[in-house]
Amino acid sequence: MISNLAYVHPDAKLGKDVTVEPFAYIAGDVVIGDGTWIGPNAVVLDGVRMGKNCKIHPTAVVGGTPQDLKFKGEYTTVEMGDNNTVRESATIHRGTAAKGKTVIGNNNLIMACAHVAHDCIVGSNCVLANNVLLAGEVEVGDWVVVGGASAVHQFTRIGSHAMISGGSLVAKDIPPFVKAARFPITFVGANFIGLRRRGFTPQQISEIQDIFRIIFQDGHNYSRACDIVVAQFPQSELRDQIVNFIRSSKRGILKPYNATIAAEEE
Repeated sequence: MISNLAYVHPDAKLGKDVTVEPFAYIAGDVVIGDGTWIGPNAVVLDGVRMGKNCKIHPTAVVGGTPQDLKFKGEYTTVEMGDNNTVRESATIHRGTAAKGKTVIGNNNLIMACAHVAHDCIVGSNCVLANNVLLAGEVEVGDWVVVGGASAVHQFTRIGSHAMISGGSLVAKDIPPFVKAARFPITFVGANFIGLRRRGFTPQQISEIQDIFRIIFQDGHNYSRACDIVVAQFPQSELRDQIVNFIRSSKRGILKPYNATIAAEEE
């Protein structure tokens, strides 16, 4: 159903059973998949490729022009998968010449007033809570939860299954499976509750915790800690995912566990 009070450009390609509510705006260079709902006053601009069964709530803007002074009007896109929910006043901007596109996977919840900037890559099954701000070219893995009012610096990476406390300032890379909090942001443990919910076995969770003990709690620098982990643990997907993420970091890794701060907080 398309409301006669909405504007849908005649060149826009809408799938089956798409609903467009009153006062929504859909530009011409847009593709929207089957079963998607575009709420009242929502805006979908040129360059958006949206999958099936998405929900774009009132006053959200998808496909906005990048807030990057280097952007010169080049053709870029937003590529969004299926079953994504974008809540009120959230904004997702197109890419720039750097990558050419902003990518959102499947089954994500982007809460009210969150912002996904140009050239970001967000995986699947993520939650970006209210007022989360992702700067340009941030990379977020699958199953990541970012707490409300957190700000993520440009070029930062967040590994899969990480959980970040609300109000965090994230200027360093967050490895997969990490739970991070405090200021400055610090390793506070493995995200074992999230891992259990997602079907990780007790053995896998124990392996992750043992690896993190060496990396974040034994006092080694990260390079040396990764060497120790590789030497002491048999090859596994989990081990390699953690070690390769840390070794490939360009911004550096969040601060290690600090027992003194933890004791003071208790």
